[in-house]
Amino acid sequence: MDSVRLGLAIRALRRRSRWTQRHLAERAGVSQATVSRVERGELRHQTLNTVTLIAEALGARASLRLFWHGEELDRLLDAAHAGLVEDVVRLLVARGWEELPEVTFNNFGDRGSIDILAFHPASGALLVIEVKSVVPDMQAMLAAMDRKGRSAPTIARELGWKVRSVSRVLVVTDDRTSRRRIDRHAATIDRVMPLRTVAVRAWIRRPTEPIGGVLFMSRSQRTVPRQRVRAESTAFADR
Repeated sequence: MDSVRLGLAIRALRRRSRWTQRHLAERAGVSQATVSRVERGELRHQTLNTVTLIAEALGARASLRLFWHGEELDRLLDAAHAGLVEDVVRLLVARGWEELPEVTFNNFGDRGSIDILAFHPASGALLVIEVKSVVPDMQAMLAAMDRKGRSAPTIARELGWKVRSVSRVLVVTDDRTSRRRIDRHAATIDRVMPLRTVAVRAWIRRPTEPIGGVLFMSRSQRTVPRQRVRAESTAFADR
């Protein structure tokens, strides 16, 4: 995070709103001295939560980026994501699902990529799975999942899948940080994804009515040797 640039941005947004530092401090629930230090780029002794509160009071969103060994961190995160996808696919195949990873779509302006699109032939259940090795920005992620859920039935029809219901599941790494982040946003998440790991796993074994849920998965949770079931279609390619 560029502390100087962030401080200048906070100051610019505050002045655009015609607020004093005291007014911003009251809106954010922090002291005026804290706002002053943040605007000067003095973040060393400030918590991320403090910066977040000040940004949100201005209708903005603070983002912290971590850099390590050039592109090595990106490769590390990609490996963690790929590992979670692999574990989820194993779980689905063991329960009789057909699955397609990395399904891209472009339907009437809705564009994106579904991490895993799965279909349960016996019940007609279609499952849209979002896999995150790091818990993301919740509002953006939920909006993306809603967009993918709208496009999923169209993709499924082109694959010849006879869909009776559409469900959505967010898969995240099972660690303290992920659980803490999910709990912090529980009120938002529970509106569309109220189920948690045990209930989601039970539903995957025997899908009935459509659901939304969060599945915590550890890399140590293995299922059975992989036997991929593939649907032969090019319907998921960008057109």
